[in-house]
Amino acid sequence: MEPLEVEIKSLIKVWITVMACLTYCYSISRNIPKGILRLISVLPIIPIFTILPLYLSWVQFAGTIGFFIAWLANFKLILFSFNHGPLSAPSISFQHFVSIACFPINFKQNPSHKAKSEQHPSTQIDNPSSQNPQSSSTYLTYALKGLILVLLVKSYNYKQYLHPNFVILLYCIHIYFQLELMLIVIAELVQFFLGLELEPQFNQPFLSTSLQDFWGKRWNLMVTGILRPTIYQPVQSLCMRFGKRCAKLIALLATFVVSGLMHELIIYYLGREWPTWEISYFFVLHGVSLAVEIELKRCFRGKFQLPQLVSGPLTAGFVLVTGSWLFFPQFLRCGADVRTIREYAIIWESIMGLVKYVK
Repeated sequence: MEPLEVEIKSLIKVWITVMACLTYCYSISRNIPKGILRLISVLPIIPIFTILPLYLSWVQFAGTIGFFIAWLANFKLILFSFNHGPLSAPSISFQHFVSIACFPINFKQNPSHKAKSEQHPSTQIDNPSSQNPQSSSTYLTYALKGLILVLLVKSYNYKQYLHPNFVILLYCIHIYFQLELMLIVIAELVQFFLGLELEPQFNQPFLSTSLQDFWGKRWNLMVTGILRPTIYQPVQSLCMRFGKRCAKLIALLATFVVSGLMHELIIYYLGREWPTWEISYFFVLHGVSLAVEIELKRCFRGKFQLPQLVSGPLTAGFVLVTGSWLFFPQFLRCGADVRTIREYAIIWESIMGLVKYVK
């Protein structure tokens, strides 16, 4: 693992490259019309964004940049080529273009007062003074999750005394809390500098009552919003010759396959090891299970429905069991847990050293 100073220098070089590429892409929107010609102009950026995370060795940086740039930004640029997606908003400014391209965020321009009042408290960040009283409890919840995340990291020092399956469960909670808190911090920074109202990234996934509810409405909504126009809708259109129902199911499976492959890429950034494809199997399994669930709902519509007290635990159990079996062990296989603890320790020591120097 590279020293922190070396990794920071590499991170700066990566972001300078990203900014240069996005400046080029923004200029394209002013000079090249949408369509194949714009796509051809954007295509050289995609391999650059895919390679950039390989210049980083720290888990925190390589994984984050891989998710932000190699996955989301590339997909957004493909949509942008055809004047679709969040980068194609009318009269979008350069700073908004870069912010949306770089980070897993989307914003609403000129949202109505009614829309603001109906949104989840965590999305009302365009005007802190207008937030409702629930905002305080929301931030308290985030602080509690941050504390739990710290305790989880500390608990890994004693994992030799814990059951392996329990360690995987801890890592599952760790990844969710870290991802959610990271996205919240980014949203707050974007709100502070640009004053934008952002769409939520998570919608209480632990309250999901079905796989359709979990993947479509609650878990990592930015990824859902990107995969729908880039994979699901084009595949559905191409497969309409097989019938509408069949086209939807094929598009659904294709979306989960692509999601699995992109997760394999992120794991490769973390460990630099050739994938063993368990994560792809996880997403294929969930794609097939979701397709079966949708068909069962269609068959039993109005005749039979599980109560939420039953469907909720079943959904959570299925996600946790399959994740513990196929998904999360891959993070342990590449040593991401050990390296993450080491990185946290180095960052903490650096912060403490800086505090002592300032005093």
